[in-house]
Amino acid sequence: MAAESTTMVSIEGRSLKLSNLDKVLFPATETTKGEVLHYYARIAPVLLPHLARRPVTRIRWPEGVSNQSFFEKNLPSGAPSWLPSVTLPAPGSQAGNETITYPLVEDLATLTYLANLASLELHVPQWQVDGDQQPLPPNRLVIDLDPGPPAGLHECARVALLVRERLEGRGLRSAPVTSGSKGMQLYARLPGEQSSDEVRDTARELAQELTGAHPELVLWKMTKSLRPGKVLLDWSQNVAAKTTISPYSVRGREAPWVAAPRTWAEVERGADDPERLRQLDIDEALERVDRDGDLLEELLGPET
Repeated sequence: MAAESTTMVSIEGRSLKLSNLDKVLFPATETTKGEVLHYYARIAPVLLPHLARRPVTRIRWPEGVSNQSFFEKNLPSGAPSWLPSVTLPAPGSQAGNETITYPLVEDLATLTYLANLASLELHVPQWQVDGDQQPLPPNRLVIDLDPGPPAGLHECARVALLVRERLEGRGLRSAPVTSGSKGMQLYARLPGEQSSDEVRDTARELAQELTGAHPELVLWKMTKSLRPGKVLLDWSQNVAAKTTISPYSVRGREAPWVAAPRTWAEVERGADDPERLRQLDIDEALERVDRDGDLLEELLGPET
């Protein structure tokens, strides 16, 4: 077994030991761990506001995406004492008897520490914690568009336009994100006045309405046998215990694709032509941010 190679770096006054920067995490594109760390360092100015004060669940691929992955909610063993965290009752625990201590990714040093552990995917809930580390009501709604083959991103784009119209009818402006996997997410900013259950019910109602209006294309039930050729409107990711891939997070797929914010003009073109919309990789995501800034900036409240 080859010896682990390490590099010491200083980030925002924190000393970090980075390991095996030449390790290939994405064999299909020969993308290395060092390149993933470079992406997260450069994307941090727009990523961190979307992670702010949200407990972060990670999916790690220590040996690359061709090998086994695992979810990690608790702080990693050996995490430095300076790494910010929040301890919350575990979902489903009785009277808070079980807890989880999640990292809070508030700065580049924390982001780098987690990325060095091959935490490729960063998942967060739709709510934040306050200054006393107590959960707040959700400040955004998410609709996850999950296509059942042979449906794909083209069908998701068509459905996204339908969802946009329905959300506008409820007074909500939405913003699209290609997920870096198969489908898309649509986000809408909320004032933080409803519970997660109330937001979930709104999303479910919308999904049911669209299923009734477009049964050949849209599905609101999770039943697998109904999925082929349709787009599932996954309303359940608004449940307080659930998380969604963060905008700008890398995905652990065959290529280093990213959950990338898009313009509605791009979605409209993708709805017209299947060849006009595809998932974006880390290099393309960085180029777009350099050119356009954060297309999801309106999703962030003044307190973020």
